[in-house]
Amino acid sequence: MPQTLLITGASSGIGEATARAAAKAGWNVAMLARSGDKLDAIASEIGDKALAIECDVTDRSQVEDAVSQTIGKFGGLEAVFSNAGTGVEHPGVEKGKPVEWKDMIDLNIMAVLYTAHAALPELRKTKGHFIITGSKAGRDHMKGSIYSATKWFIHGFAGNLAEEMREWQGRCTVISPGMVNTEFFDEDKPTKLQPKDVADAVVFALSQPDTSCVREIHLMPND
Repeated sequence: MPQTLLITGASSGIGEATARAAAKAGWNVAMLARSGDKLDAIASEIGDKALAIECDVTDRSQVEDAVSQTIGKFGGLEAVFSNAGTGVEHPGVEKGKPVEWKDMIDLNIMAVLYTAHAALPELRKTKGHFIITGSKAGRDHMKGSIYSATKWFIHGFAGNLAEEMREWQGRCTVISPGMVNTEFFDEDKPTKLQPKDVADAVVFALSQPDTSCVREIHLMPND
């Protein structure tokens, strides 16, 4: 019976590529994002293995409902890829915009926590896997970057969650890419990492035997 992967931020970029790669690898995929029309189009291309759920992952009740919809559709949940995230238009601290910081923290941090809180009871049942999109920015100090600080949180949280999940043979992985060619940037970046590169790393982490937990995969552009 196919296993099920829930993906946040699934309407484009890394999330969309992961949905397609996971479905190709035999997984059911529940795809979450605020862009319902985009999700529906992707799901129609993937077919019966896909479930599109319009969801604002900064709203805890919507996340809980999405997990319930996933269980109702596929009967269980074996993995989650908490991928939704954003940056800010005005970088730095002194010249930064606190309202942008709050919106970013709500998505980059609180939405991850809401997703983990909602999904862990189901993942415990299946000894499942929680995967989070981190960043090279969560490994390096970057001048005045609040975005980088949110990713430092993610890297620390992923390690802590891995230890908690280990108590019941669950697994947690942080995927740590350098620059990825997504809508995050205004211009095309053909020589940088591609969304499929990160998607393949997610599928690799999911494919490991029960005796192994890949705690982090760090990817960098090869140019």
